[in-house]
Amino acid sequence: MKLDPFIRVDEVPFSTTREEIVNMRGNPARTHRNLVGLNELDYEAVVFRFQDCGRLEEITMQAPVVHIGNLSVPFAALASFVRTNDPSAFGKAGFLISPKFGFAFDADEPYWVTALAAHCLDAWRAI
Repeated sequence: MKLDPFIRVDEVPFSTTREEIVNMRGNPARTHRNLVGLNELDYEAVVFRFQDCGRLEEITMQAPVVHIGNLSVPFAALASFVRTNDPSAFGKAGFLISPKFGFAFDADEPYWVTALAAHCLDAWRAI
């Protein structure tokens, strides 16, 4: 995962619409409305989650390594990296959330990392 926090994941900016994702990637393997009311486009190795208004909230993908600028952090070191480098980090529902770097993950679910849009951090805090 190449992360430009709150801006883009790999080549997908958080300004991307649902229609643009489908045009780029084709139809997803599954679509689903999750328990927190986000609409998911599940492409198996990556899941895009949108609000009903079409705003992209989260991008979850398998990320054995997270690249942030010039840093490359292996998944196994991610928790330690966050705790050392993000004093605003917090835990909710089994996830470690990094407001500084714009992602959340569950260390017990190897390689799945969720990049967050800046506007959804409050929702994570409210869980």
